[in-house]
Amino acid sequence: MNDTTTTKNSLASAVSQDEINAAVWGACDTFRGTVDPSIYKDFVLTMLFLKYVSDVWQDHYDTYKKQYGDHPKLIEEMLKNERFVLPPSASFYALHSLRHSPGNGERIDKALHAIEEANITKLRDVFQDISFNQNKLGDEQQKNDILRHLLEDFAKPALDLRPSRVGQLDVIGNAYEYLIKNFASTSGKKAGEFYTPPEVSSLMARLMNPQEGDEICDPTCGSGSLLMKCGRLIRDNTGSRKYALYGQEAIGSTWALAKMNMFLHGEDNHRIEWGDTIRNPKLLDGETQKESFFSVAGKPKQAVQKLKPVSLKHFDIVVANPPFSLEKWGHEGAEADQYSRFRRGVPPRTKGDYAFILHMIEVMKPGTGRMAVVVPHGVLFRGAAEGRIRQKLIEENLLDVVIGLPEKLFYGTGIPAVILVFRKNKTDDKVLFIDASRDFEAGKNQNYLRESDLQRILTTAFTRQGSDKYAHLATPAEIAENDFNLNIPRYVDTFEEEAEIDLMAVRKEREQLKAELAGLEAQMAVYLKELGYE
Repeated sequence: MNDTTTTKNSLASAVSQDEINAAVWGACDTFRGTVDPSIYKDFVLTMLFLKYVSDVWQDHYDTYKKQYGDHPKLIEEMLKNERFVLPPSASFYALHSLRHSPGNGERIDKALHAIEEANITKLRDVFQDISFNQNKLGDEQQKNDILRHLLEDFAKPALDLRPSRVGQLDVIGNAYEYLIKNFASTSGKKAGEFYTPPEVSSLMARLMNPQEGDEICDPTCGSGSLLMKCGRLIRDNTGSRKYALYGQEAIGSTWALAKMNMFLHGEDNHRIEWGDTIRNPKLLDGETQKESFFSVAGKPKQAVQKLKPVSLKHFDIVVANPPFSLEKWGHEGAEADQYSRFRRGVPPRTKGDYAFILHMIEVMKPGTGRMAVVVPHGVLFRGAAEGRIRQKLIEENLLDVVIGLPEKLFYGTGIPAVILVFRKNKTDDKVLFIDASRDFEAGKNQNYLRESDLQRILTTAFTRQGSDKYAHLATPAEIAENDFNLNIPRYVDTFEEEAEIDLMAVRKEREQLKAELAGLEAQMAVYLKELGYE
């Protein structure tokens, strides 16, 4: 353990979130022009993870050393009670001290795998798809230089991330979110496909009103921000950590990002699976069990394999921002789906929107189940198979709210999106339509929802009151009259009538202007005559 790393900076002043964000973003300069952002984001985010756990560990070590003095065995025992274990050779500072030696990539990889092994229940397989020792960084000399610069960037005083310096604020989680957001906004869809803008994830979490004890699922969880927003709401409102977060993510590196994100945020009560939610859902209940039957003497009389039916796990809250209109979503196996998720109909071969919607509906708990999902507008009105599925969901009284969002909120696409809210136990049989498409703050490349915009949506959704040119509570009869087409303008009239033109007033104004013009021309003629122009 490094005894000198922090003592010289022990009196360092408190650091602001902006300073940390700027320093971390500045570290990306090491890669710019050499590696694509969709690749180097993994290096930067992983190094932030390594630096943070090293600083937390170092901070706690210093505290114990100050408390117990020169008793290394006692300090070692105390450190065993931490949330995580950091092997000495795997710390950021051990790697930094060797940065001028060949083999930086290999050393960093070994350090990450040592951390994984020491925290196997929380970080199993997290670093298997992340390697700093790869040819994408150039030949051995160039790679070693790039990684030396990266280690030096994170060793700067601005990135001293010890809790004693950064305080109780969630600066690391915020820096993580800041980096993810900036990778998304600067790189478009390629780096941003796993990211939901914070104001949208906040809106969805608040619409769900998560409660203590809730089990919350995101079947396309990306970096996990939407799940963590729900968890944070429960903590902020109740002070309780009695809830559980569940997710599944198809892309390996993004799944690893979600796991690291959960770890950094202290969200230990989570289960994030890696795999395709539609083709291979991993969040299941039930399994094959071996049961033993005992005689009176306590010895096994017989042991049998007992099959317990496997079913999808159910949740109080399901939230997701799935890929829009995914082409290859798993149509080929949907008809024979063992979980009967597509009994209302099989979505089109090249548009997977309703595949995700139907999966989410299937995993809502019968009593408390509620869900919010972001989808493209086409989901509201496309016909054929999607029209039939939509009709059945409405007739089953599952659809609760349709919220039209402004355009250019999401990275990589300018098209406007919709949030659909479904509930298992609705209080009425109506559907609330909200047209929030005109309430936003315009940005250069992206638009943003302001807190006032979020509050207006939330108040309208919870009171279920219509509002002129903004919201309408539609009856089942109205929706049936529209052939179950949910296109928002059919229900919320936003047409602004032009003021009637008073023709007599226009004529009077025209006569006045003609008189003024005649007067000006007469005056001009006088001036011209005085100047000798006849």
